[in-house]
Formats: sequence, C-alpha cells, structure tokens
Amino acid sequence: MAAEPLKTLFYPFEAEALPLPGKDARVLFLGAEPGFRLPAGFDAALHLVQGFRPHFRALQASGYDVAPRAEGQGYDMALVLAGRHRGQNELRIAEAIERVAAGAPVVVAGSKDDGVDSLRKRINALTPLEGHLPKHHGVAFWFRRTGAEAAATLRAGNPGLIVEGCFKTAPGMFSFDRVDAGSKLLASSLPDDLKGNVADFCAGWGYLAAEVARRSRGLTAIDLHEADFEALEAARLNVHGAVEPGFFWIDLLTETVERRYDAIVMNPPFHSGRAAEPGIGAGMIRAASKALKPGGRLFMVANRQLPYEAVLASAFASHAEIARDGMFKVFSARR
Repeated sequence: MAAEPLKTLFYPFEAEALPLPGKDARVLFLGAEPGFRLPAGFDAALHLVQGFRPHFRALQASGYDVAPRAEGQGYDMALVLAGRHRGQNELRIAEAIERVAAGAPVVVAGSKDDGVDSLRKRINALTPLEGHLPKHHGVAFWFRRTGAEAAATLRAGNPGLIVEGCFKTAPGMFSFDRVDAGSKLLASSLPDDLKGNVADFCAGWGYLAAEVARRSRGLTAIDLHEADFEALEAARLNVHGAVEPGFFWIDLLTETVERRYDAIVMNPPFHSGRAAEPGIGAGMIRAASKALKPGGRLFMVANRQLPYEAVLASAFASHAEIARDGMFKVFSARR
C-alpha cells in the first residue's frame, strides 16, 4: 500500500497550504488506496476510484463510495494518488482535469522513488502549478482547472497500444507494451488438447486466454479471472473464439471461484510493491487447486528463483517442470 504517498497527498491541507473543501463539496479521488486518514475538518463527500480489486474491496468494506471507473462531472476538487506508471499517472491527471468544475483544484501526490518530481515538472509545463510541498519522502503539488488543453495533451501522449498487431492495451496494465516473456513461454508449452471448461487465472489483458481459445478446439468454456478492472475490460476486446468467454473481476486470494475447471493456465504476480512476495503466487496456486475438478490440470509459469515446488506438492497430486529458459520455468500439475 502507498502509506507514505497517502500521507503526502493530504499534507497540504494539514499544513494549511490548501483550504479544506466545504462540507457540501464533492471530491473525486483517483487511484485511492486503503489506509488513508482524512485531516480534521475534511468533511466533503469523497467519490473514490480504484480498479484493483483487493483495494476496491478494502475501501468498500471501510464504508466509502468507490467505483472501478470515474463517473460524473463538475467535482469541486480532485485528488490523484500517483504510482509507478508514468502513463497511468498522466491519464489519471487528465481525467481529473476533465471531471472537475472550472477553477477547481487538482491535488496530486506521489513518492520520489516513483518519479513524482518528473511528473510535477511535466504538469507544470502544461498548466501553471499553484504550489507544491515535499513531505513523507514524496511531493504533493496542485493546480486549478483553467481549461481542457492540458488533459488533451496528456491523453495524446499516452494513447492505447496495439500489441503484436491485435491486442489492445493501455498504460498501467501489466506488460502493456509487449507480450510478457513468461506468458509466451507458457503459451508455447501448452498442450493442444485442452478441452472442457478452461480458465485463465491472473488473465491480464487476455494474451494466454486468447492463445487457448485460438488453439483449442474442444472448449466448452473459457473464463478470465483478473483483479485489474481496466486490464479485464481490455481482455473483453482481445479474446474471441467459438466459445463466448466469461470475464470475472475478482481477487483470487480472498474471493471464491464458483465454477470448476478441467484446466487452468496462470502467470501469477509475485509482488504487490517493489519486493518479491512469493506468498502471492503460492496463494494463487492454492486457489487454482480449489477451482479444478478432480484430475484437472494446472499449467503455470514463474520466475526461476521463486520456490513454488513445495506448495505445488502440497496442493496437487503430482507436478512436474515441463519447460524453462534463462528466466522462467513452466509447471504442469494435476489435482
């Protein structure tokens, strides 16, 4: 979680560099993450936007009004929590500009480690900043909407991409500018006889599911499970076949998969921040085991240094490494 940047975002109000919004104000919060604390007297109605399912659920459980995509116009203020993805940060700021009322403030904050200083300079070149403050190893900066020109420039500089001539993606998604090398190795290692109900766990923008749908003739279902809302929306455009795909916005670590599958393909994430967290992949392996029918098969790829063999052994009747290269290894496991 972005604990320090969240503190930075609200610091200008605590330092009285910015006035608190009125009680009747409507405040849009783009990229909201759980764990923030509002300054005393910050009583405005917050409309949170978060497309990452675990964060969305945590914010919802805390009683906030939260949606995976921004809705509405004429907000009295916008808050933008910047992360590691430059393009995604710029698109969020563009959306903030488009959705606030004329003259309304837009407040942005992020970590210095994630490049917030370059983001501040970039925005200052497009629209004059009113101020900025460093705090908590980050920087907050703010400006007022004076028109939509800056938003148009930011959007033009971050267009959606077409990967390998057919896959639609956008900044901020995992491997948005190319097919991930691990996913490619997994796809090349899959058998051509996958049939029945098949799922892609951690489906991203749909590359693996598209490969399964293209190559497998005996499918009765192909379902995509993904925590990133925007990536799943892109997958709706990218995955086609004789069988109508199913799309599930889900946190596989905490939410139950209802359908049972004959096979699951998976390139699970192994970090939520900068440090590797093998526990995430281990949780995905256990979720896949629960979602498979007896005798069902899992095909997954992982970085070579990640120690998944023990959890595969505990969650499946058998498993084997079926491919590897300089960076990745591919496992097959049977429930």
